[in-house]
Amino acid sequence: MIRDITIGQYYPGYSIIHKIDPRLKIFITFAYIASLFIINSFYGYILIAASIIAVIGVSKVPLKFIMRGLKPILIIILFTFVLNVFMTRGDVLWQWKFLKITEEGLYNACYMALRIIFLIIGCSMLTFTTKPMKLTDGIESLLSPFRRFGLPAHELAMMMTIALRFIPTLLDETDKIMKAQQARGADFETGGLIKRGKAMIPLFVPLFVGAFRIAQDLAMAMEARCYRGGEGRTKLNPLKFRFRDAVAMAVTMLYLGAVICERIFLI
Repeated sequence: MIRDITIGQYYPGYSIIHKIDPRLKIFITFAYIASLFIINSFYGYILIAASIIAVIGVSKVPLKFIMRGLKPILIIILFTFVLNVFMTRGDVLWQWKFLKITEEGLYNACYMALRIIFLIIGCSMLTFTTKPMKLTDGIESLLSPFRRFGLPAHELAMMMTIALRFIPTLLDETDKIMKAQQARGADFETGGLIKRGKAMIPLFVPLFVGAFRIAQDLAMAMEARCYRGGEGRTKLNPLKFRFRDAVAMAVTMLYLGAVICERIFLI
C-alpha cells in the first residue's frame, strides 16, 4: 500500500499540460474542486469525467500510475459509500430491523464516491504535471499580494512544496524500515487492532528519527548555500503568461460555464 501512494510525486513529461503556467494550474485545480461540489447530477458527473479523461490524455500520464494512487483510499471510499447508503432518509427499498437502504441513499452514496475519486485524481494531476520548484514559484506568486499584510509568501510556499516533495521520500523510508523490521521477525499484518498498534512502535520510532535527520540535512544544505529567505531573491526563469495559458484559461471558463448551466437548468 505504501508504494501505491502517489501524492506529491512528479511524472516527467513534455506535454502542454506540463508547460502551462503553475499559477494557472493552481487556479484550475481550485476551480475544478469547486465544480465537484456544485454538480449534483448524472450529466454533471459525465462532464467531469470527460474533462478529467481529456486532461489525462493530453498530459500523457499513464492511467495505471494515476489509478494506483486510488488504492490507499479505497477504505475511505467504501466507508463513505456504506455510510450514505444506510444513513440517508428517503424512499425505503430494503429494510432489515434498524438497517434500511433508500433510493436517495444509493444516489448520494454513488455521487459521494465519484466525488472523492475525481477529487483525488484532479488534485494529483497538479503534482504529476508540475515540478516542485515551479509549484513553489506559482504558490509564492499567488501569495505575494498578501505580503503587504505581513504574510511571508516565499517561506509559506517553500514549506508547502517541501512537504509535498518529501512525501515520496518518507514513504520510501517507511518501506525500507518495514522490510528491515520484518527481516528481524516483526509482524505488521496479523493479530487484533491493539496488537497491530503495538507492532507499529518499532516502525514509527526510526521513521521519526529518520525524518528529523532528513530535515536537519536539508537545513544544513540550505545554510551552506547561504539561504536567507525570499528577501531580495531573483529567479532564473521568471513565470510568464503565454498564449497556451490564455487558451487553457478560456477552456477553464467554458468548463465552469457548462457546470453553472448544468446546475441551473438541471437543479
